[in-house]
Amino acid sequence: MVQPVALTQGWPDDPVPLDPATAPVPEYGSGSLADLLPTLVAGQGVPGCEARITELEPADRNCVFLIDGLGWEQIKAHPDEAPYLTSLLATSRGGTGRPLTAGFPATTASSLASVGTGLFPGTHGLPGYTVRNPDTGELMNQLRWKPWTSPQVWQPYPTVFRLADEAGIHTAQVSSPVFRDTPLTKIALSGGTFHGRLSGEERMDLSAEQLAAGDRSLVYTYYSELDGAGHRFGIGSDAWRGQLMFVDRLVQRLAEQLPPRAALYVTADHGMVDIPFDEDHRIDFDEDWELRAGVALLGGEGRARHVYAVPGAQADVLTCWREVLGDRFWVAGRDEAIELGWFGDRVDERVYGRIGDVVAAADGDLAITASVNEPNESAMAGMHGSMTAAEQLVPLLQVRS
Repeated sequence: MVQPVALTQGWPDDPVPLDPATAPVPEYGSGSLADLLPTLVAGQGVPGCEARITELEPADRNCVFLIDGLGWEQIKAHPDEAPYLTSLLATSRGGTGRPLTAGFPATTASSLASVGTGLFPGTHGLPGYTVRNPDTGELMNQLRWKPWTSPQVWQPYPTVFRLADEAGIHTAQVSSPVFRDTPLTKIALSGGTFHGRLSGEERMDLSAEQLAAGDRSLVYTYYSELDGAGHRFGIGSDAWRGQLMFVDRLVQRLAEQLPPRAALYVTADHGMVDIPFDEDHRIDFDEDWELRAGVALLGGEGRARHVYAVPGAQADVLTCWREVLGDRFWVAGRDEAIELGWFGDRVDERVYGRIGDVVAAADGDLAITASVNEPNESAMAGMHGSMTAAEQLVPLLQVRS
């Protein structure tokens, strides 16, 4: 396999056209979101789990607070709105002051599956926002789980939470009640007990209680509204900054309630990029005859596209997309993207056909929208999904008692 470019070891100069081999591949196996929970529970003695993030010290009680859309770069850019988070930057990744990488694509469904299973996208099988179901030929939205398919068939591996619970660790998820019975929760975050609480403050207080409820504990809690504000208004908006200020207070509230022998880890599923509302930055697939030629289905999302060609047109579609977008997107064929490690060290057979014949990942502040078929997504101010630092780098801030 071609060796990946480490995201946290400097940024490569962008060639023109962009060579897919220069895409900054996530640090799978040593510094990605998928490596976090296996590392934590390995330190708690869960059989079969390996400590992959070597910078972390074990703790008897571990709490992971995942804030949707809180990228590393966004924290660094907003010290006034996030003074407490800023004060913790040096603690990230075991005191090295370095971030983790989300995984590709940097999107919620893929990242939550990586967090909860400890597996990479090519293995857990959620390699995008929408992907083709090879059994039906339809696009499957893996965040909203539409159209319905069996969760256990789509993602058959056990979660780390389940392994921890079976090993006798007190395991709990504390989140909004709306997520209790969703398919994504079942395949990525199930195991132990789910506790639904509406307000962020209630989640912080209950997370601290659950953390103290066992001699060895694993608690996961989640907050989504920062991501929602970023999508609707952009990360340059007052609404987003207001949410960041609230998140900063939530983290401090939880940190101040940690029981003895506990570690709190604050992380995220991805960062975000604001996309200007003009034709130079938003390429409308539904209005572009060149990009549509030979394409049966357009999957993924604006900054990380899976392109499914009509039979026999795969090579032509790849050539066209490279010619039209190659100086602004890393554009690879399916096998090339797999070989380059974009989806991890392996791709399961059941997952292979979910990946596009062509995979396109954005560089810079632009996106491929679809105004007719994806009107809501196309109207978003902030987007994510690709391999740029603003999207890929996520914190692993730490507070220990």
